[in-house]
Amino acid sequence: MSDSTQKQSWWQRLSGGLKRTSSSIGTAISDLVTKRKLDAAMVEELEEALIRADLGVDVAAKIAAAIGVGRYDKTISADEVKSIVAAEVEKVMAPVAKPLAIEGARPFVVLVSGVNGSGKTTTIGKMAALFKADGHKVMLAAGDTFRAAAIDQLKIWGQRTGAPVIASTSGSDAASLAFEALTAAKAQDMDVLLVDTAGRLQNKTGLMEELEKIVRVMKKVDPTAPHAVLLVLDATVGQNALSQVEIFQKVAGVTGLVMTKLDGTARGGILVAIAARFGLPVHFIGIGEGVDDLAPFTARDFARAIAGME
Repeated sequence: MSDSTQKQSWWQRLSGGLKRTSSSIGTAISDLVTKRKLDAAMVEELEEALIRADLGVDVAAKIAAAIGVGRYDKTISADEVKSIVAAEVEKVMAPVAKPLAIEGARPFVVLVSGVNGSGKTTTIGKMAALFKADGHKVMLAAGDTFRAAAIDQLKIWGQRTGAPVIASTSGSDAASLAFEALTAAKAQDMDVLLVDTAGRLQNKTGLMEELEKIVRVMKKVDPTAPHAVLLVLDATVGQNALSQVEIFQKVAGVTGLVMTKLDGTARGGILVAIAARFGLPVHFIGIGEGVDDLAPFTARDFARAIAGME
């Protein structure tokens, strides 16, 4: 498949996946601008519609202000409003759209965190497939040792992607496993080591201690590890994602984000609110369950898809 065809099919999937978000924004825009001239009340209603789509209060206010500039008492089309929404969203997202650069260290160690149910293990499998496709030698570590299902799931992804999996029995020590995995990855000359971690938020101190211990033992093998700490977020949780970023930033020292399940919600705008508030790099976004439904994040495509532009 050529690059342009691939890009086209990803764009189709992205705009299709964000359809629930874009149609909630688009419907609100169309309803408001039809048969009316732009006035302060309309700008306020547009702002409220953007807040409802979880874009965040600050971003919604900025977009509403941009719509109002020099346009009062004039008729404005839905398409004009959409292109302003897209342009403003792109401004927020462009600084955080950064690919995950696998460079500098071998193996490059990626610690993957996130609450249970966020799609963390599946995301690791999909990332493994992407890195393998780029010619990297990848190893997986089943560090979510509390859940037998997570260990089994990672083993299946290992078979699917042809990546070796370091795993232990359920309930074993996650830090020892991480140590073993990094030692093996070094010995086998791997390019990338992806480490799954537990996602229990009920007991923050336990989670914190475990993550700190994993990092501590890894540093015995490689003082520079981990080289990236990713947080996997589920778009369907909406506003809850903001508090997850806050907690995991404190607990795990998150360096970048992956947003999954954008196709399952009308609240895809939450990624915009997160970018505006935290400024963390967004490396990948996921729409759908398939192995190729995770792709590097691009600000322009996302902004246009959110605004419902063709």
